[in-house]
Amino acid sequence: MDKDLLERFRALLLAQREEIMSHAASTVNDLLVQAESFPDPADRATLETDRSFTLRLRERERHLLNKIDEALERISDGSFGICENCGDDISIARLEARPVSTLCISCKTAQEEQEARRG
Repeated sequence: MDKDLLERFRALLLAQREEIMSHAASTVNDLLVQAESFPDPADRATLETDRSFTLRLRERERHLLNKIDEALERISDGSFGICENCGDDISIARLEARPVSTLCISCKTAQEEQEARRG
């Protein structure tokens, strides 16, 4: 993969990373501000449900953040865009859709089929 394309992916990953970090900071602030007392149990339940949903989203983003950091590391060490399973190049279209991809579409499809058979 050429240097310009790698830099484009690095910039994309760093932008995604910054967005996730911004969401995390926002969530902390929101949780601190929402420390209100609600006399109505239904209002309190709604708030708790919303908080739970937000925290689940942030947990998923935390996992994505780890994958972003790993992808940035692969860019640095020269293994970005190479399938971890078969060693073939991961298509640019796949990387544009999911820049944290570690498997080519063929290997990912095979992995998902195996998981479906086990599940």
